[in-house]
Amino acid sequence: MSPTDTNSIANKKRMVLPFTPQSITFDEVRYSVDMPEEMKAEGIVEDRLELLKGVSGSFRPGVLTALMGVSGAGKTTLMDVLAGRKTGGYIEGNITVSSYPKKQEMFAGISGYCEQNDIHSPFVSAYESLVYSAWLRLPAEVDSKTRKMFIGELMELVELTPLKEALVRLPGVNGLSTEQRKRLTIAVELVANPSIIFMDEPTSGLDARAAAIVMRTVRNTVDTGRTVICTIHQPSIGIFGAFDELF
Repeated sequence: MSPTDTNSIANKKRMVLPFTPQSITFDEVRYSVDMPEEMKAEGIVEDRLELLKGVSGSFRPGVLTALMGVSGAGKTTLMDVLAGRKTGGYIEGNITVSSYPKKQEMFAGISGYCEQNDIHSPFVSAYESLVYSAWLRLPAEVDSKTRKMFIGELMELVELTPLKEALVRLPGVNGLSTEQRKRLTIAVELVANPSIIFMDEPTSGLDARAAAIVMRTVRNTVDTGRTVICTIHQPSIGIFGAFDELF
């Protein structure tokens, strides 16, 4: 990617905290785990069960990539391996971040991961959730004024500003709706100012209107110049059309 490409991406939506757009490339990635005892009892002689079999590809800044496949195809497994969230098993192959070999300590600081389940403290407001995440995850040199400005920008980005003082409360009972919680989950990850964001089924369990609102938030995130990868399951044509690339 040329410097002009990078600049044009970064200029799409300027924010108070800068970040460096990063790409992630993986070549012949294999992931296997020890063969479960139950399967060995069925007569399988191999010692390892291979879950990813030589997967290659790349994800780029400012490009929204859909990761699709049938249930059990290994979408979340691939994302977990790339994000460095697999603590067991055996990983082979090459993973590079902007042409440099991936080092997990460095990668953890420039990446975010939105899980499928939205886990938030029920007794704080949407704004307080972001403030707490910012305290924990932003570098100490970011002063409180800049931090507040950045949180304000992110609330605008994910369209949560009208719900700034709303308490999160309990899912399905009161407080934020499922779709609002999903946007809060995205915002909580964005507060860390990552260059690469993985999202595990951000539209899962949402109706068509709610899914469209969440995808608009995801699109806004990509337009800041970040690299965004989403696993997606049975999308409508409208949701499918929001993506730039299909993997």
